[in-house]
Amino acid sequence: MDRRAVLEILEGYRSGRVSQAEALEKLTVLPFEDLEDMKIDHHRALRQGFPEVVFCPGKTVDQIVRALTELARVSPNVIASRATGEIFAAVQAALPDVRYCERARMVVLEREPLPKDQERFILVMTAGTGDIPVAEEAAVTAEVMGNRVERVFDVGVAGMHRLLAQGPLLRQANVVVVAAGMEGALASVVGGMVNKPVIAVPTSIGYGASFQGLAALLTMLNSCAAGVAVVNIDNGFGAGRLAAMINRLR
Repeated sequence: MDRRAVLEILEGYRSGRVSQAEALEKLTVLPFEDLEDMKIDHHRALRQGFPEVVFCPGKTVDQIVRALTELARVSPNVIASRATGEIFAAVQAALPDVRYCERARMVVLEREPLPKDQERFILVMTAGTGDIPVAEEAAVTAEVMGNRVERVFDVGVAGMHRLLAQGPLLRQANVVVVAAGMEGALASVVGGMVNKPVIAVPTSIGYGASFQGLAALLTMLNSCAAGVAVVNIDNGFGAGRLAAMINRLR
């Protein structure tokens, strides 16, 4: 429930269109709704500008469906991350208007798309093709949260000419998200090329000594380029959310 929804309830009560009992019932679920094994945070959109996002791993399909159904009852736009095709099919049976972003592994309900500023955009980049699922998680998150997103994939440091060809787009972007596995060097290179915030996402792509993304994480944390921030390994959602918040600041 966002600020607009609360104002609509209050205005409805003031005008007499909504009874006191109806207004009270709607406002009662505003802080959170207790489903015994879950506490649905309906207040999050009011506090942070977007509803609670459902992280699927560790939850049963039934729990995910119930969580999304309850969130959708109050919020027009809802996301579930790290979702499988099986989860999507179960959710779609309850919420027919959801869509599945397969590469991002996200279930998205977007009944009221947020307006996008076409002049201020987020650029999502990957070092390799194997990093695309994490990058897509960031991109879809930012898009649903009301941002224009551009994508550039497979421009890692093994072929610098591919990255240098993206110079105009890099200069135009307002925020840059860089997803890279292996040694994770791309984030530092991009950080040294732009005067924009760079959000680095280490991915678990790589051979044995990459330690499932730890090598890339340490490289990014030790970047000598100023203005590079780092999220957790494979945390495309966190990068997309942070990029969206930065891009919408005025």
